Amino acid sequence: MTTPPTTSLVNEFNAAEQRREALGYFTEAFAEAVLAGIESGCFAHAALDAAFRELVGIHGEEQVAKFAERLPERIRHGEFSLTRRH
Repeated sequence: MTTPPTTSLVNEFNAAEQRREALGYFTEAFAEAVLAGIESGCFAHAALDAAFRELVGIHGEEQVAKFAERLPERIRHGEFSLTRRH
């Protein structure tokens, strides 16, 4: 049995909304850490470490490794850049 397209779109919307909300929490924590004197690079590395540990716990090492294999291309294409490319 397949998921109806409408249900699938609603699920995608809900997941995207949760990611936006989670990013808001992370942004607040990042700002608080910097105000507390933690270097932004240190916080970013710790966040990546925590994120990968959580993802491996949820999805397993192989699936997360496949996800991570795509990161260099996404980075090079500016997906995570704060400035817009022309």
